[in-house]
Amino acid sequence: MSGPTLELIRAAQQGDRAAETQLLEENSRLIWSIVRRYTGRGVEQDDLFQLGSIGFLKAIHGFDLEYGTQFSTYAVPKIAGEMRRFLRDDGTVKVSRTLRERAAKIAQLRTELVETTGTEPSVSQLADKLGLDVEEIALAETAAASVVSLTAETGDGLTLESALGDEGMEEQLVEHLDLREAIRQLTEREQMVIHLRYDRCFTQDQTAKVVGVSQVQISRIERRAVERLRSLLES
Repeated sequence: MSGPTLELIRAAQQGDRAAETQLLEENSRLIWSIVRRYTGRGVEQDDLFQLGSIGFLKAIHGFDLEYGTQFSTYAVPKIAGEMRRFLRDDGTVKVSRTLRERAAKIAQLRTELVETTGTEPSVSQLADKLGLDVEEIALAETAAASVVSLTAETGDGLTLESALGDEGMEEQLVEHLDLREAIRQLTEREQMVIHLRYDRCFTQDQTAKVVGVSQVQISRIERRAVERLRSLLES
């Protein structure tokens, strides 16, 4: 990172608005390059640029000047993250009201059963009590789930980032697919396993009890799902 850029970041972090503006102007091409990756999803390019600019400003103020990494490497995920978050929450990626309501009922029932029995109910138990198919339970919970974290640790210390096996995976996601979009291409059971393992941070044993299969089967499903995700992200 060049000395002038470093000094501008330092000044911006200390409240210098002119330094912020100069950094934005000097990095507008970087922001526009990311805008192009998200064009065609129902949001105007200028609006995407404004979202990217917000992410860029967050990157300025969150950047560790002593860490030694390139600022652009740190900034790209922040810029793209603002665009992805908007598209997910306010833009074109929507979860239907029916699925949201169903997911809320499932969550309420799950909480009640945990409180009364002391154990996590299986998907089949939830399905029986709600009069739904197992697949409908899995679909509703997965559709309404938050985006799986790359860096959150499961109950046995694994992260999805390490499972996928690439450093800089966040940048790879920016270059190719949103993680949510990749996961939605898995089978419903694979989605459920990934959700439980990497969003709710369950161990394989805990996941097996919820899904109603053996730990060995969960291991196989998870391995297959991770391999498919890796393939999707590399394509």
